[in-house]
Amino acid sequence: MSGHAAPAPHVVEDYRGVIQLLSDGTVVRSDAGAGAGALLPPEDFPDVPGVQWKDLVYDATHGLKLRVYRPPTAGDAERLPVLVCFHGGGYCLGTFEKPSFHCCCQRLASELRAVVLSADYRLGPEHRLPAAIDDGAAVLSWLRDQAMSGPGADSWLAESADFARVFVAGESAGGNMSHHVAVLIGSGQLTVDPLRVAGYMLLTPFFGGVERAPSEAEPPAGAFFTPDMSDKLWRLSLPEGATRDHPVANPFGPDSPSLAAVAFPPVLVVVAGRDILHDRTVHYAARLKEMEKPVELVTFEEEKHLFLSLQPWSEPANELIRVMKRFIHKDEGSKTSKSK
Repeated sequence: MSGHAAPAPHVVEDYRGVIQLLSDGTVVRSDAGAGAGALLPPEDFPDVPGVQWKDLVYDATHGLKLRVYRPPTAGDAERLPVLVCFHGGGYCLGTFEKPSFHCCCQRLASELRAVVLSADYRLGPEHRLPAAIDDGAAVLSWLRDQAMSGPGADSWLAESADFARVFVAGESAGGNMSHHVAVLIGSGQLTVDPLRVAGYMLLTPFFGGVERAPSEAEPPAGAFFTPDMSDKLWRLSLPEGATRDHPVANPFGPDSPSLAAVAFPPVLVVVAGRDILHDRTVHYAARLKEMEKPVELVTFEEEKHLFLSLQPWSEPANELIRVMKRFIHKDEGSKTSKSK
């Protein structure tokens, strides 16, 4: 007899029992952990009457899909804005199939009068960043190819999409991804012509940094998303050994490239008052304003992180959808009103 049996793999990182990273690199996922309730809320989320949806593959190499939604009576000669949506989940969790997020996208298609594309992307720790951001860029490249295909595009897009009015939005990690897609396009690293991205919407975006922001050091009352949760998600999603000052997490970190020369269309930043990321998000908007980027900050003082998708039929969600509608359609109104 020779040698000893190799020790059994042990847990080196545990995110609330939902994701466990083992010492041999194995990833174990579960719907039964303590964090599962945040992923799969117990409420029913009814469909929005008249909204149609279907799933399409946008990246066959990685088996990635997006879900297309179109509002009631779409088609004919009407051209609708296109809203590209990225779900939240700390770059480790979530899918467009999550019932509450699916419900959100139906509401957005119906109430914004838009064609909505809700895209899945690769998640950590199996696929560490920047894999997800690469996938976000691939969604825009796929949409560009659709715009160039004319009548050969997907029939819903060919019939209804206004490729000159594309908006990119995301909640939490999806908001972070929206920022990085904006930088890729605005710096010329990603060419999307003949698409025109008319604006970005970052909803309680997920940013980080080694130095704690005040609302992270002393979390607001009622905040369910904690600094420990945030730290673990960054450890599971960033390249191994990276700190929270990695440019993906911290756009203004010591190793992050300057955004001064990046061209931004209008950017809507939505912050929740009872979110540990409140101060970091306010700082993000302030830095963009210092660079004279067209940014608008809207605060929901009594709300928490991810309040849109966790409670898609709440009054705050109703108000946020009204804010998004105004943002998307403001250029249309300016044609008939005086400039402010």
